[in-house]
Amino acid sequence: MGSELVETETGKLLWGLKPAMLGRAFGHSGGLDALRATEAELDGTGRTRVLPSALLQIPAWVPLIHGIEPYHDLLTMVRDTVPTPAAVLPFPYDWRLPVEYNGQLLADAARRHLEGWTATVLATPALRALCEERMPQLVFVAHSMGGLVARAAIYQQPELHGDTRAVVTLGTPFLGSAKAAMMLNGGRRTGGISGMVLDRLQRLSVTLPGIYDLLPDYRCIDEGLEVARLTPQTVARIGGDPYLAEASMRFQLKMRLDHMEAIPAHRAVVGVAQPTAQSVRIEAGVVQPQYTSFIAGEHGDLRRNEHGIPERLDRWGDGTVYRDAATHGAEKPVYLPVQHGSLAKDDVALRYVHGVLTEKSAYAGPPMGPGEVGLDLPGEGAIAGRAWQLRVTGRDRPVGVRCEVINTETGAVVATPRLSTREDCLAASVTLTEPGLYRVRVQVAGTRSVTQLLLVFGAELEGRPNL
Repeated sequence: MGSELVETETGKLLWGLKPAMLGRAFGHSGGLDALRATEAELDGTGRTRVLPSALLQIPAWVPLIHGIEPYHDLLTMVRDTVPTPAAVLPFPYDWRLPVEYNGQLLADAARRHLEGWTATVLATPALRALCEERMPQLVFVAHSMGGLVARAAIYQQPELHGDTRAVVTLGTPFLGSAKAAMMLNGGRRTGGISGMVLDRLQRLSVTLPGIYDLLPDYRCIDEGLEVARLTPQTVARIGGDPYLAEASMRFQLKMRLDHMEAIPAHRAVVGVAQPTAQSVRIEAGVVQPQYTSFIAGEHGDLRRNEHGIPERLDRWGDGTVYRDAATHGAEKPVYLPVQHGSLAKDDVALRYVHGVLTEKSAYAGPPMGPGEVGLDLPGEGAIAGRAWQLRVTGRDRPVGVRCEVINTETGAVVATPRLSTREDCLAASVTLTEPGLYRVRVQVAGTRSVTQLLLVFGAELEGRPNL
């Protein structure tokens, strides 16, 4: 969801909205209907009412995913690093549509860009002198779903493999995310105002092939003594479209059966230390998130305890993608205690990308000691004037821990919640009086800050119980 989307005929902005418009989109019945995929858009001919216009330029927020920071800092750093900004091709894409479709578009765009840029270098003496030691090659830098699109591009045009110097992925859910199943389940789990917001997300998500490409591609359903994979039938039971699920799973299986080569020179930046759903239980069609994953034995079978119960472990993650789902066999993943939506804006992640681009020793981030700080906010947002709970994990005392809430539009600090010790974390009750998009920042002395976005709806949302 990191690309702005506009209506093809009118140019009206549909995604990449300012906070007030974003609040209305999720807070009103039908506010997201313009983003729903139609049958004509799903027929594979490329006829679409919606066009990607740019990479995200202002913060966005999605229930359960929390927030996505804009890509200005990443794009600026990359453009400042290469010989000239013309060497950089931003690739916004329609994230509603299948990864397979967007991968083909990226493959074609990357080929055209490489050929065009190479011709420019050869025709420009100054650029040719800069590139004497190495002619232009492709370096893909991708956040979240963008990494899946890059993988699909290389799969569909294998000749790109030899033309690619590196692929840097930031929080890419190569094995999917349990939150995608929660998005398709709507408000069945919560009910009330929270359930209404999640039902609106479900009404949109159920039509979008791109969401099905984010479903867990590993055994994730806790059935007590066994752990099962998602099937199209299971997806239908939780509220999804079995046909869209089957199409996505078929493409995933095809890549596995074709023994797709490893992503060339893959550098994976992986978020850790954040509370992250890793598996689920499904009870009467309701998806219940679980914050543990299951342990595979030497031959891929489940490791069990002496009572035959599958063993499990909390592997944490970036709040959306658990850590083992984001590596895809990268030789030396870089682990950073950063939220999913902030990975492409984080200073250390940007320094690492810079290191890859310049082929200097890539900074691998700070030592990963125990007790890295995590942040957990309400996935369905909050309502102005009503209290909500903020949780900080990785610390058991509030000494040296600072928390602040910042209005993303004005940059003003509007609250400094007072944290107190709870059973397994620090927590605070927060009430914000004005609707808007807020950035919550937690800073611990001697460590990096952790941030997460939260959309606060107007109090009038409570008066609209129906979709």
